[in-house]
Amino acid sequence: MTDDTVDVTPRRMPVQARSRERVSSILRHAAGIIHELGVDGTSMSAIARNSGMSLASLYRYFPNKAAIIKAIAEQHVAKMESLLRDRLAEISPEQAIDVLIDLFYRFYREEPAYTAIWSGVEAMPELRDLDVRELYNHAADLDARLQELYPQLDAERRGTASLLLPRSAGTVLRLAVTLPRDQGDQLVCELKCMARAYLAELVAGQS
Repeated sequence: MTDDTVDVTPRRMPVQARSRERVSSILRHAAGIIHELGVDGTSMSAIARNSGMSLASLYRYFPNKAAIIKAIAEQHVAKMESLLRDRLAEISPEQAIDVLIDLFYRFYREEPAYTAIWSGVEAMPELRDLDVRELYNHAADLDARLQELYPQLDAERRGTASLLLPRSAGTVLRLAVTLPRDQGDQLVCELKCMARAYLAELVAGQS
């Protein structure tokens, strides 16, 4: 998709409301095209056409398709982090595994272009970096919640678990969304069983 030399920095940072709306429109239409045609099937010309603007105008905002993809991915990350923090604050330990996995699964299936973009994460260094930052942000939120709920847990093991749970769950969920719905749903059920068993062992071993 890109290499280390590709510039993925937006050319124009939106300040005025009109510019912000224009960028939002570009990303919304781009996500729709990517969702339908995939990353490889999406072109700057198609994005400009669907956004109701000239190709030259589009290039004034973004230098290339990779920059648009990164901007959409950043939106995904920000939205998911907000959803996760809201839910972590309100759910009990008994609910946590099922609720959080369902939240991620629904987001992966329903968020436009998510699967198409993140399935190519290894091919784009900027997405790899963003993926790692997202992981550590999720882990920090989960670690804080586990510390609140289970203060007896060893801090080092709690930190390891806070990295392991979102990373392993995310890997399985990204596979699940590529499968037929019934197979994906079954895989998610098994993931919940595995995660609940791990959390139960973690807590029991430190009580």
